[in-house]
Amino acid sequence: MALGKFIIKNGPQLEGAVFGYKHSIAGEVVFATGMTGYPQAFTDPSFSGQILVMTYPLVGNYGVPLRELWESDRLHIAGLIVSDYIPTPSHFESKYTLDNWLKSQKIPGLVIKDTRMLTQFLRSNGSSLGKIIIDKDIPYYDPNQDNLMAKVCKTSIKTSGEGKKTVVLIDCGAKDNIKRCFIKRGVRVTEVPWDYDIFNDNKLKFDALFISNGPGDPTMAKQTITTVKKAIDKKIPILGICLGHQILALAAGGDTYKLKYGHRSQNQPCLQEGTKRCFITTQNHGFAVGKIPNDFTSWFTNINDNTNEGIIHKSLPIMSVQFHPEATPGPVDTEWIFDYFLSKI
Repeated sequence: MALGKFIIKNGPQLEGAVFGYKHSIAGEVVFATGMTGYPQAFTDPSFSGQILVMTYPLVGNYGVPLRELWESDRLHIAGLIVSDYIPTPSHFESKYTLDNWLKSQKIPGLVIKDTRMLTQFLRSNGSSLGKIIIDKDIPYYDPNQDNLMAKVCKTSIKTSGEGKKTVVLIDCGAKDNIKRCFIKRGVRVTEVPWDYDIFNDNKLKFDALFISNGPGDPTMAKQTITTVKKAIDKKIPILGICLGHQILALAAGGDTYKLKYGHRSQNQPCLQEGTKRCFITTQNHGFAVGKIPNDFTSWFTNINDNTNEGIIHKSLPIMSVQFHPEATPGPVDTEWIFDYFLSKI
């Protein structure tokens, strides 16, 4: 294997074996601690612009499944760092290797043995800018300065599923399993772009509004925030997930902030307020809700760092969660959120 360099700004510089696409890339360096589900993680639009360090040592060992099991139609990570890349996958759903998948979508990967050290650095210093140098040196790039939602969301309107209830899904970089979770519950889903004015479309009839997950800084979603403000004023039922949670908070008068190194894992413990119930959740975000808006109350709290994980209106069917109840890979402990929301419509 050819050798490449991994450089973190104001941090370590390491050399490793190259796999995937042999081309330099720059982005924000983050880490994820999930033990399974890398095909779903890599196709999550929330990873747009990010170089992902995987803490679980074996990656590639079960190959790449069919498109139906991805979370979008393409890879969204900018680059990949693993401790051990396994070029000989063994799984009945595997169609090709991770190396070939990365090459086909021009994503570089590096084998850096000490991913533990990299993760400790990021935990201590926070998410940092970095670059993978293979063919030539390139400048650092901060994806949070761009409107990443505009780069990853769908640009057309599409309706799927059948049922008496229709949910408009504002696509800010939505994972496919969100739509699947609504459809299997007998709900029609109409997907619209993040900046689409749903109240200026007289043909668009719906019973509830959903705000999806997605990448980047929620304050850049100004058009979405305006739409959600109107929906709150009209008392339309609303559910937000991940970035959608942050957008709902901003639209209702709350605020958000950037976390030191974010939550990217499948084992975040979240306590449901007013109960002793703790749910294990999947998460992928770098921003969080700070101030809880007026007329809302905290719904869930992260036990690890006490950050807010959900808000719910005191009287209206308007709510959101920071974690992923549609999680793929699991756990699916909180998929009941969809049932609870639909029961309020």
